[in-house]
Amino acid sequence: MAMEKKELWSTEHAEKYESENYGSGMAGYVMRRSHSLIEDEFSSDRHFSDVLEVGAGSGIHLSFVRHSFDSYTMTDGYEPMLAQLEAVRDRSGNPNVRVELKDAARLDYPDNTFDRLIATHVLEHMPSAHMVLEEWKRVVKPGGVISVVVPCDPGMAWRLGRYFGPRAAAKRRGIDYDYIQALEHVNSITNLNAITDHHFADQRKYWWPLRFEQTDLNLILGINAIVA
Repeated sequence: MAMEKKELWSTEHAEKYESENYGSGMAGYVMRRSHSLIEDEFSSDRHFSDVLEVGAGSGIHLSFVRHSFDSYTMTDGYEPMLAQLEAVRDRSGNPNVRVELKDAARLDYPDNTFDRLIATHVLEHMPSAHMVLEEWKRVVKPGGVISVVVPCDPGMAWRLGRYFGPRAAAKRRGIDYDYIQALEHVNSITNLNAITDHHFADQRKYWWPLRFEQTDLNLILGINAIVA
């Protein structure tokens, strides 16, 4: 099943992911807003020495980062995605941006390596999300920040938006969008909300667009959590 899932992602979805999800229209606006949710509180005056982004995918999140850093490492566990990350790195013109092949669930960095870890639209894909969070906490220094963005799936608003947006576009190309999403989104927003509450005593949550906790009416949850 893992091989089938990766093959579906690589052949039918990955190359078109950014255009489907970040292009023009409401779906693109929602996805771009999801990235800015966790960055709005960090102005250019804020500094994180070493930043790790896991599951960086196409590398789009880097353009939303406003704070300064000494190093920013974009990682993804699927090697064919690295070409997109390398292109983003090169376009940034920043010699402190790096690209590495890493499994987000099994990071081979020493304990307390990073000041911030970013995971946008990653945790909903990860089996054993509670263990993944513990791994992320391991590599972040005490007092550091773990930033997470997850969709409010299977909330009503999220499902409705997907039905008339990316799902319709995928169907026109003969892609079985529902099947891919069933394989990919293994964690519900309700479960992820409970799991992050358990693992982080100090966290700032950003529900969007309504700004209060309601999984059926919101589209996105962003979290900036402090590592104890």
